[in-house]
Amino acid sequence: MSRIERVELFHVNIKLSEPFFPSWIPGYPQTHNRSTLIRFTTDDGLVGVSSGAAFTTEREGLGELLGGFLLGANALDVATVRQRIKEAGYLGWRNWWIEPAFWDIRGKAEGKPAYKLLAGSDETVEKVKCYASTGEIRPFEKRKPYLDEIQKMGFRHVKLRVHDFDEEKDFEILRKAREYVGPDFGIAVDCNQGWRVALVDDAPLWDLPRALRFGKVCDELNIAWIEEPLDMHNFPAYAELRRQIKTPIAGGELFTSRQEMQAAMDNEAFDIFQPDCCFAGGLEDGIWLARECAKRDLTFTPHTWTNGVGFLMNLAVKAASGSTLPLEYPYEPPGWTPEGRDAILREPIRLNPDGTVNVPQAPGLGIDIDEVALRRHAKRFHKMTPARLAIRTIREKGLKAALEIKKKKDSRV
Repeated sequence: MSRIERVELFHVNIKLSEPFFPSWIPGYPQTHNRSTLIRFTTDDGLVGVSSGAAFTTEREGLGELLGGFLLGANALDVATVRQRIKEAGYLGWRNWWIEPAFWDIRGKAEGKPAYKLLAGSDETVEKVKCYASTGEIRPFEKRKPYLDEIQKMGFRHVKLRVHDFDEEKDFEILRKAREYVGPDFGIAVDCNQGWRVALVDDAPLWDLPRALRFGKVCDELNIAWIEEPLDMHNFPAYAELRRQIKTPIAGGELFTSRQEMQAAMDNEAFDIFQPDCCFAGGLEDGIWLARECAKRDLTFTPHTWTNGVGFLMNLAVKAASGSTLPLEYPYEPPGWTPEGRDAILREPIRLNPDGTVNVPQAPGLGIDIDEVALRRHAKRFHKMTPARLAIRTIREKGLKAALEIKKKKDSRV
Protein backbone atom coordinates (compact mmCIF):
# COMPACT_ATOMS: atom_id res chain seq x y z
CA MET A 1 0.00 0.00 0.00
CA SER A 2 3.04 2.32 0.10
CA ARG A 3 2.88 3.49 3.69
CA ILE A 4 5.31 6.12 4.92
CA GLU A 5 8.02 4.32 6.83
CA ARG A 6 10.72 6.99 7.12
CA VAL A 7 10.80 10.80 7.19
CA GLU A 8 14.10 12.65 6.79
CA LEU A 9 14.71 16.39 6.95
CA PHE A 10 17.80 18.27 5.79
CA HIS A 11 19.07 21.82 6.22
CA VAL A 12 20.44 22.73 2.78
CA ASN A 13 23.00 25.54 2.73
CA ILE A 14 24.59 26.35 -0.63
CA LYS A 15 27.22 29.08 -0.68
CA LEU A 16 26.71 31.40 -3.66
CA SER A 17 29.67 32.24 -5.87
CA GLU A 18 29.01 35.97 -5.33
CA PRO A 19 26.66 37.85 -2.98
CA PHE A 20 23.16 38.33 -4.35
CA PHE A 21 21.10 41.40 -3.40
CA PRO A 22 17.41 40.42 -3.57
CA SER A 23 15.11 43.28 -4.48
CA TRP A 24 12.55 42.01 -1.95
CA ILE A 25 14.98 42.58 0.98
CA PRO A 26 16.66 45.89 0.10
CA GLY A 27 20.22 46.20 1.40
CA TYR A 28 20.55 42.52 2.32
CA PRO A 29 23.54 40.65 0.83
CA GLN A 30 22.41 37.05 0.39
CA THR A 31 25.48 34.83 0.45
CA HIS A 32 23.79 31.41 0.67
CA ASN A 33 20.85 29.62 -0.89
CA ARG A 34 19.13 27.93 2.05
CA SER A 35 16.22 25.53 2.08
CA THR A 36 14.69 22.59 3.90
CA LEU A 37 14.60 19.30 2.00
CA ILE A 38 12.22 16.55 3.03
CA ARG A 39 12.46 12.93 1.90
CA PHE A 40 9.80 10.28 2.48
CA THR A 41 10.43 6.56 2.02
CA THR A 42 7.61 4.04 1.87
CA ASP A 43 7.54 0.45 3.04
CA ASP A 44 7.73 -0.71 -0.58
CA GLY A 45 10.79 1.40 -1.39
CA LEU A 46 9.29 4.44 -3.11
CA VAL A 47 10.96 7.78 -2.37
CA GLY A 48 9.42 11.24 -2.64
CA VAL A 49 11.15 14.57 -2.07
CA SER A 50 10.20 18.23 -1.91
CA SER A 51 11.75 21.44 -0.68
CA GLY A 52 10.83 24.68 1.05
CA ALA A 53 12.80 27.91 1.01
CA ALA A 54 14.40 28.80 4.36
CA PHE A 55 16.05 31.85 5.85
CA THR A 56 18.19 29.75 8.19
CA THR A 57 17.45 26.66 10.35
CA GLU A 58 14.02 27.84 11.50
CA ARG A 59 12.39 24.44 10.87
CA GLU A 60 14.61 22.67 13.39
CA GLY A 61 11.71 21.08 15.26
CA LEU A 62 9.50 20.28 12.29
CA GLY A 63 10.32 16.57 12.27
CA GLU A 64 8.95 16.07 15.77
CA LEU A 65 5.64 17.48 14.56
CA LEU A 66 5.41 15.61 11.27
CA GLY A 67 6.20 12.12 12.50
CA GLY A 68 2.91 11.65 14.28
CA PHE A 69 0.93 13.08 11.38
CA LEU A 70 2.51 11.31 8.43
CA LEU A 71 4.27 8.11 9.52
CA GLY A 72 2.16 5.14 8.52
CA ALA A 73 0.02 7.18 6.16
CA ASN A 74 -0.85 5.78 2.75
CA ALA A 75 1.45 7.85 0.54
CA LEU A 76 -0.78 7.30 -2.50
CA ASP A 77 -3.83 8.78 -0.78
CA VAL A 78 -2.94 12.40 -1.51
CA ALA A 79 -6.29 13.72 -0.25
CA THR A 80 -5.73 12.29 3.25
CA VAL A 81 -2.10 13.39 3.28
CA ARG A 82 -3.14 16.93 2.34
CA GLN A 83 -5.62 16.97 5.23
CA ARG A 84 -2.91 15.86 7.66
CA ILE A 85 -0.50 18.50 6.36
CA LYS A 86 -3.24 21.08 6.86
CA GLU A 87 -3.89 19.89 10.40
CA ALA A 88 -0.17 19.95 11.22
CA GLY A 89 -0.13 23.57 10.04
CA TYR A 90 -2.65 24.50 12.72
CA LEU A 91 -0.09 23.46 15.33
CA GLY A 92 3.10 24.83 13.78
CA TRP A 93 4.51 25.91 10.44
CA ARG A 94 2.59 26.25 7.22
CA ASN A 95 3.70 23.14 5.42
CA TRP A 96 2.26 23.08 1.90
CA TRP A 97 5.76 22.78 0.45
CA ILE A 98 5.72 19.16 1.71
CA GLU A 99 2.73 18.05 -0.38
CA PRO A 100 4.57 17.72 -3.75
CA ALA A 101 6.62 14.83 -2.34
CA PHE A 102 3.47 12.71 -2.36
CA TRP A 103 2.79 13.47 -6.02
CA ASP A 104 6.40 12.42 -6.55
CA ILE A 105 5.67 9.08 -4.84
CA ARG A 106 2.34 8.61 -6.60
CA GLY A 107 3.92 9.27 -10.00
CA LYS A 108 6.58 6.65 -9.30
CA ALA A 109 3.96 4.17 -8.14
CA GLU A 110 1.91 4.67 -11.32
CA GLY A 111 4.90 5.00 -13.65
CA LYS A 112 3.86 8.47 -14.83
CA PRO A 113 5.33 11.98 -14.60
CA ALA A 114 3.49 14.01 -11.97
CA TYR A 115 2.31 16.61 -14.48
CA LYS A 116 0.24 13.96 -16.29
CA LEU A 117 -1.43 12.97 -13.02
CA LEU A 118 -2.21 16.62 -12.31
CA ALA A 119 -3.56 17.18 -15.80
CA GLY A 120 -5.59 13.98 -15.76
CA SER A 121 -4.25 13.29 -19.23
CA ASP A 122 -1.57 11.19 -20.91
CA GLU A 123 -0.73 14.00 -23.34
CA THR A 124 3.03 14.62 -23.34
CA VAL A 125 4.39 18.12 -22.75
CA GLU A 126 8.03 18.06 -23.75
CA LYS A 127 9.04 21.68 -23.15
CA VAL A 128 7.84 24.85 -21.43
CA LYS A 129 8.80 28.35 -22.56
CA CYS A 130 10.47 30.49 -19.88
CA TYR A 131 11.17 34.14 -19.14
CA ALA A 132 14.35 35.44 -17.53
CA SER A 133 13.48 36.66 -14.05
CA THR A 134 15.86 39.19 -12.55
CA GLY A 135 16.26 39.38 -8.80
CA GLU A 136 18.08 42.68 -8.23
CA ILE A 137 17.29 46.31 -8.91
CA ARG A 138 19.97 47.70 -11.21
CA PRO A 139 20.20 50.99 -13.11
CA PHE A 140 19.77 50.53 -16.82
CA GLU A 141 23.45 50.92 -17.72
CA LYS A 142 24.25 47.95 -15.48
CA ARG A 143 21.27 46.02 -16.84
CA LYS A 144 22.24 46.31 -20.53
CA PRO A 145 24.82 43.46 -20.48
CA TYR A 146 22.22 41.19 -18.89
CA LEU A 147 19.69 41.99 -21.61
CA ASP A 148 22.29 41.16 -24.24
CA GLU A 149 23.15 37.89 -22.51
CA ILE A 150 19.63 36.57 -22.07
CA GLN A 151 18.77 37.24 -25.71
CA LYS A 152 21.79 35.20 -26.76
CA MET A 153 20.65 32.43 -24.39
CA GLY A 154 17.29 32.22 -26.19
CA PHE A 155 14.97 34.18 -23.89
CA ARG A 156 12.29 36.30 -25.52
CA HIS A 157 10.85 37.67 -22.28
CA VAL A 158 12.32 39.29 -19.16
CA LYS A 159 10.99 40.44 -15.80
CA LEU A 160 12.69 43.52 -14.36
CA ARG A 161 12.55 44.81 -10.78
CA VAL A 162 11.79 48.41 -9.78
CA HIS A 163 10.77 50.26 -6.62
CA ASP A 164 12.91 53.33 -6.06
CA PHE A 165 11.88 56.10 -3.70
CA ASP A 166 12.11 58.32 -6.79
CA GLU A 167 9.47 56.97 -9.15
CA GLU A 168 11.11 58.72 -12.11
CA LYS A 169 14.02 56.29 -11.79
CA ASP A 170 11.58 53.41 -12.13
CA PHE A 171 10.10 54.98 -15.27
CA GLU A 172 13.57 55.53 -16.70
CA ILE A 173 14.59 51.86 -16.33
CA LEU A 174 11.50 50.69 -18.20
CA ARG A 175 11.68 53.30 -20.93
CA LYS A 176 15.34 52.62 -21.65
CA ALA A 177 14.83 48.86 -21.51
CA ARG A 178 11.97 49.03 -24.01
CA GLU A 179 13.97 51.23 -26.36
CA TYR A 180 16.96 48.89 -26.09
CA VAL A 181 15.26 45.53 -26.72
CA GLY A 182 12.69 46.80 -29.19
CA PRO A 183 8.92 46.40 -29.41
CA ASP A 184 8.77 42.62 -29.84
CA PHE A 185 10.71 41.53 -26.75
CA GLY A 186 8.45 40.81 -23.77
CA ILE A 187 9.04 42.93 -20.65
CA ALA A 188 7.23 42.34 -17.36
CA VAL A 189 7.98 44.20 -14.14
CA ASP A 190 7.87 43.20 -10.47
CA CYS A 191 7.36 46.05 -7.99
CA ASN A 192 7.84 43.87 -4.87
CA GLN A 193 5.04 45.62 -3.00
CA GLY A 194 2.99 42.51 -2.30
CA TRP A 195 4.90 41.67 0.88
CA ARG A 196 7.23 44.56 1.69
CA VAL A 197 10.30 43.67 3.80
CA ALA A 198 12.33 46.52 5.30
CA LEU A 199 14.65 44.37 7.39
CA VAL A 200 17.91 46.16 6.50
CA ASP A 201 17.29 49.21 4.31
CA ASP A 202 14.05 51.12 4.14
CA ALA A 203 11.81 50.33 1.20
CA PRO A 204 9.12 52.44 -0.48
CA LEU A 205 5.52 51.55 0.26
CA TRP A 206 3.31 52.21 -2.75
CA ASP A 207 -0.26 53.42 -2.58
CA LEU A 208 -2.91 53.34 -5.29
CA PRO A 209 -2.02 56.76 -6.77
CA ARG A 210 1.61 55.73 -7.24
CA ALA A 211 0.59 52.38 -8.71
CA LEU A 212 -1.73 54.22 -11.12
CA ARG A 213 1.02 56.58 -12.27
CA PHE A 214 3.31 53.61 -12.78
CA GLY A 215 0.59 51.71 -14.63
CA LYS A 216 0.04 54.57 -17.09
CA VAL A 217 3.74 54.47 -18.02
CA CYS A 218 3.52 50.69 -18.45
CA ASP A 219 0.55 51.18 -20.76
CA GLU A 220 2.68 53.44 -22.97
CA LEU A 221 5.51 50.91 -23.11
CA ASN A 222 3.48 47.76 -23.84
CA ILE A 223 4.58 46.03 -20.62
CA ALA A 224 3.44 42.39 -20.43
CA TRP A 225 2.33 42.65 -16.80
CA ILE A 226 2.85 44.54 -13.56
CA GLU A 227 3.50 42.22 -10.65
CA GLU A 228 2.37 43.10 -7.11
CA PRO A 229 2.38 46.93 -7.19
CA LEU A 230 0.32 46.96 -3.95
CA ASP A 231 -0.05 44.91 -0.78
CA MET A 232 -1.08 41.41 -1.84
CA HIS A 233 -4.33 41.53 0.16
CA ASN A 234 -5.51 44.99 -0.93
CA PHE A 235 -8.02 43.50 -3.34
CA PRO A 236 -10.23 46.62 -3.73
CA ALA A 237 -7.24 48.74 -4.73
CA TYR A 238 -6.10 46.09 -7.21
CA ALA A 239 -9.57 45.98 -8.74
CA GLU A 240 -9.56 49.77 -9.13
CA LEU A 241 -6.10 49.67 -10.68
CA ARG A 242 -7.30 47.08 -13.21
CA ARG A 243 -10.20 49.33 -14.14
CA GLN A 244 -7.97 52.30 -14.86
CA ILE A 245 -5.01 50.81 -16.78
CA LYS A 246 -4.61 48.42 -19.70
CA THR A 247 -1.51 46.52 -18.54
CA PRO A 248 -2.40 43.19 -16.87
CA ILE A 249 -1.87 42.94 -13.11
CA ALA A 250 -0.24 39.83 -11.63
CA GLY A 251 0.10 38.52 -8.09
CA GLY A 252 -0.51 35.80 -5.56
CA GLU A 253 2.95 34.24 -5.15
CA LEU A 254 2.76 34.08 -1.35
CA PHE A 255 -0.89 33.16 -0.98
CA THR A 256 -1.04 30.30 1.49
CA SER A 257 -4.52 28.91 0.92
CA ARG A 258 -7.16 28.24 -1.68
CA GLN A 259 -9.39 30.65 0.23
CA GLU A 260 -7.02 33.56 -0.46
CA MET A 261 -6.92 32.63 -4.14
CA GLN A 262 -10.71 32.44 -4.25
CA ALA A 263 -11.09 35.83 -2.54
CA ALA A 264 -8.68 37.45 -5.00
CA MET A 265 -10.65 36.06 -7.93
CA ASP A 266 -14.02 37.03 -6.47
CA ASN A 267 -12.75 40.58 -5.92
CA GLU A 268 -11.31 40.77 -9.45
CA ALA A 269 -7.88 41.66 -8.12
CA PHE A 270 -5.60 40.13 -10.78
CA ASP A 271 -5.45 39.32 -14.47
CA ILE A 272 -2.60 36.84 -13.94
CA PHE A 273 -2.31 34.50 -10.96
CA GLN A 274 1.18 33.38 -9.94
CA PRO A 275 1.00 30.89 -7.07
CA ASP A 276 4.05 29.02 -5.85
CA CYS A 277 3.39 25.46 -4.71
CA CYS A 278 6.13 25.88 -2.08
CA PHE A 279 3.84 28.35 -0.29
CA ALA A 280 0.31 28.04 -1.62
CA GLY A 281 -1.50 24.75 -1.29
CA GLY A 282 0.98 22.47 -3.01
CA LEU A 283 0.52 21.07 -6.52
CA GLU A 284 -3.16 20.32 -6.13
CA ASP A 285 -4.17 23.90 -5.31
CA GLY A 286 -1.92 25.14 -8.11
CA ILE A 287 -3.71 23.10 -10.76
CA TRP A 288 -7.07 23.95 -9.18
CA LEU A 289 -6.25 27.64 -9.56
CA ALA A 290 -5.13 27.16 -13.17
CA ARG A 291 -8.52 25.62 -13.97
CA GLU A 292 -10.42 28.35 -12.15
CA CYS A 293 -8.48 30.97 -14.09
CA ALA A 294 -9.42 29.27 -17.37
CA LYS A 295 -13.10 29.38 -16.38
CA ARG A 296 -12.90 33.12 -15.65
CA ASP A 297 -10.83 34.14 -18.68
CA LEU A 298 -7.86 34.89 -16.42
CA THR A 299 -4.30 33.71 -16.98
CA PHE A 300 -1.86 31.70 -14.93
CA THR A 301 1.84 30.98 -14.56
CA PRO A 302 3.60 29.84 -11.37
CA HIS A 303 6.13 31.77 -9.34
CA THR A 304 9.37 29.78 -9.02
CA TRP A 305 11.95 31.81 -7.10
CA THR A 306 13.13 29.25 -4.51
CA ASN A 307 15.64 26.59 -5.68
CA GLY A 308 16.01 23.82 -8.24
CA VAL A 309 13.71 21.41 -6.42
CA GLY A 310 11.07 24.11 -6.08
CA PHE A 311 11.44 24.97 -9.76
CA LEU A 312 10.72 21.37 -10.78
CA MET A 313 7.71 21.24 -8.49
CA ASN A 314 6.22 24.36 -10.08
CA LEU A 315 7.23 23.18 -13.55
CA ALA A 316 4.95 20.18 -13.08
CA VAL A 317 2.01 22.48 -12.38
CA LYS A 318 2.85 24.67 -15.36
CA ALA A 319 3.13 21.69 -17.71
CA ALA A 320 -0.22 20.38 -16.48
CA SER A 321 -2.01 23.74 -16.66
CA GLY A 322 -2.11 24.33 -20.40
CA SER A 323 -1.14 27.95 -19.78
CA THR A 324 0.57 29.70 -22.69
CA LEU A 325 2.37 32.28 -20.56
CA PRO A 326 6.09 31.63 -20.03
CA LEU A 327 7.36 30.20 -16.75
CA GLU A 328 9.64 32.15 -14.43
CA TYR A 329 13.32 31.16 -14.70
CA PRO A 330 15.33 32.87 -11.93
CA TYR A 331 18.61 34.14 -13.33
CA GLU A 332 20.71 36.98 -11.93
CA PRO A 333 24.44 36.38 -12.38
CA PRO A 334 26.93 36.48 -10.86
CA GLY A 335 25.13 35.79 -7.57
CA TRP A 336 22.14 33.73 -8.69
CA THR A 337 22.92 31.13 -11.33
CA PRO A 338 21.72 27.59 -12.13
CA GLU A 339 24.83 26.20 -10.43
CA GLY A 340 23.96 27.83 -7.10
CA ARG A 341 20.21 27.47 -7.45
CA ASP A 342 20.37 23.75 -8.33
CA ALA A 343 23.52 22.60 -6.54
CA ILE A 344 21.97 19.50 -4.96
CA LEU A 345 20.57 18.25 -8.27
CA ARG A 346 22.61 15.89 -10.42
CA GLU A 347 22.41 18.43 -13.25
CA PRO A 348 21.37 22.11 -13.12
CA ILE A 349 18.17 22.99 -14.99
CA ARG A 350 19.40 24.55 -18.21
CA LEU A 351 17.65 26.66 -20.80
CA ASN A 352 17.37 25.27 -24.33
CA PRO A 353 18.45 27.52 -27.24
CA ASP A 354 14.79 28.17 -28.06
CA GLY A 355 14.10 29.67 -24.60
CA THR A 356 12.46 26.57 -23.13
CA VAL A 357 13.25 24.05 -20.41
CA ASN A 358 12.63 20.34 -20.76
CA VAL A 359 9.77 18.87 -18.75
CA PRO A 360 10.94 15.71 -16.91
CA GLN A 361 9.25 12.60 -18.31
CA ALA A 362 10.47 10.23 -15.59
CA PRO A 363 7.86 8.95 -13.13
CA GLY A 364 7.18 11.49 -10.38
CA LEU A 365 8.58 15.00 -10.37
CA GLY A 366 11.89 14.20 -12.03
CA ILE A 367 13.91 15.44 -9.05
CA ASP A 368 17.29 13.74 -9.30
CA ILE A 369 19.20 14.47 -6.10
CA ASP A 370 22.99 14.16 -6.22
CA GLU A 371 23.71 12.33 -2.96
CA VAL A 372 27.34 13.48 -2.94
CA ALA A 373 26.26 17.10 -3.36
CA LEU A 374 23.58 16.63 -0.70
CA ARG A 375 26.20 15.46 1.80
CA ARG A 376 28.39 18.42 0.89
CA HIS A 377 25.71 21.10 1.07
CA ALA A 378 23.25 19.71 3.60
CA LYS A 379 22.94 18.37 7.11
CA ARG A 380 20.28 15.84 8.03
CA PHE A 381 18.74 17.16 11.22
CA HIS A 382 15.87 14.72 11.69
CA LYS A 383 15.02 11.13 10.94
CA MET A 384 11.81 9.50 12.10
CA THR A 385 10.69 5.89 11.76
CA PRO A 386 7.78 4.04 13.37
CA ALA A 387 10.16 2.53 15.97
CA ARG A 388 11.61 5.92 16.89
CA LEU A 389 8.15 7.45 17.08
CA ALA A 390 6.95 4.62 19.34
CA ILE A 391 9.91 5.03 21.71
CA ARG A 392 9.37 8.79 21.90
CA THR A 393 5.65 8.37 22.56
CA ILE A 394 6.25 5.82 25.32
CA ARG A 395 8.77 8.14 26.98
CA GLU A 396 6.44 11.13 26.83
CA LYS A 397 3.03 9.53 27.37
CA GLY A 398 3.76 6.23 29.09
CA LEU A 399 3.32 2.73 27.71
CA LYS A 400 -0.43 2.49 28.34
CA ALA A 401 -1.24 5.77 26.61
CA ALA A 402 1.16 4.98 23.75
CA LEU A 403 -0.54 1.64 23.11
CA GLU A 404 -3.98 3.27 23.21
CA ILE A 405 -2.91 5.95 20.71
CA LYS A 406 -1.52 3.28 18.38
CA LYS A 407 -4.67 1.22 18.66
CA LYS A 408 -6.88 4.18 17.75
CA LYS A 409 -4.71 5.23 14.82
CA ASP A 410 -4.46 1.66 13.49
CA SER A 411 -8.23 1.28 13.62
CA ARG A 412 -8.60 4.23 11.23
CA VAL A 413 -6.23 2.91 8.58
